[in-house]
Amino acid sequence: MEFLIEFGLFLAKSLTVLLVALVLVTAVVNAMRSTRQHDQLPARLEVRHLNDEYRQASLTMKAAMLPAKALKTEKKALKAARKQHGDSDKPRLFVLDFHGDIRASATESLREEITAVLTVAEDKDEVLVRLESGGGMIPAYGLAAAQLLRLRERGLRLTVAVDRVAASGGYMMACIADRILVAPFAIVGSIGVIAQLPNFNRMLKKHDIDFEQFMAGEHKRTVTLFGENTDQGRQKFQQEIEQAHRLFKDFVGRYRPQIDLNEVATGEYWYGTQAMAHNLADQVLTSDEFLLESSEKTELYLVSKKVRKPLLSRLLPGTGDALNRLSNTNVLRL
Repeated sequence: MEFLIEFGLFLAKSLTVLLVALVLVTAVVNAMRSTRQHDQLPARLEVRHLNDEYRQASLTMKAAMLPAKALKTEKKALKAARKQHGDSDKPRLFVLDFHGDIRASATESLREEITAVLTVAEDKDEVLVRLESGGGMIPAYGLAAAQLLRLRERGLRLTVAVDRVAASGGYMMACIADRILVAPFAIVGSIGVIAQLPNFNRMLKKHDIDFEQFMAGEHKRTVTLFGENTDQGRQKFQQEIEQAHRLFKDFVGRYRPQIDLNEVATGEYWYGTQAMAHNLADQVLTSDEFLLESSEKTELYLVSKKVRKPLLSRLLPGTGDALNRLSNTNVLRL
């Protein structure tokens, strides 16, 4: 009898664990299926009329300050403004946001936002890009910069606002603008190229592990993580870095000829007020100040394309960037 009781308890515990595991697996599968279905839905373009939001914020403040009669008048004015803003002859300012990671992943959204703007923009309209990026992979930021060039080639005035950082690849994008605005302590510049990688060759030899690499083409691979790097390979890789740096400097010089590249293309960065002295920026002004001032004479539209992040990035924020850095250690970066 005692054996049967113990066996029954063991069986009950086993069934409980199995049931819990089954419930968890089912939940994960359903979540992944739901996520997959959601990710397959097309991303939606969102457009917000910022003037209306400013007026609404002002009305909220006045509701706590004005008597009822005056507040009623303000509400009528807001309602009238909402009705007629579509018929306004004011120029339009389209606002775009770019938050860059090492792969410039936001480029896809930027591309579609710019395409949308170009379908409706007129010669009198302008574009403001609120840019934040510390740089990353050269091809990725080259493509992001090329998207901004589409605006200039169309003849639209482009302003880039840097509230926090536009360094390296971020500054490659910013320099295209007709005007660069910086917050007082925003980080700007870092016109340089870097590549770094560990080498595990000595550790492999210590443990009697052979690493073999086969190539066709003398410079197909110059330096490696696991093989034994040679002085010739290091020299060739350094040449590639310097070549990329020259291209970067030429690009900046083309769009901001007022910059003394010998002075600033050293890989250093400067804060907003210092950047003005080096002609890296045109005005010390935050994007908030610029938009609020512009709202008095311009119709402001915030254009954004929402892209759903992969499941791993949502569950473990920062994992994607860490994996990107690990898998691209020997890639040239701005």
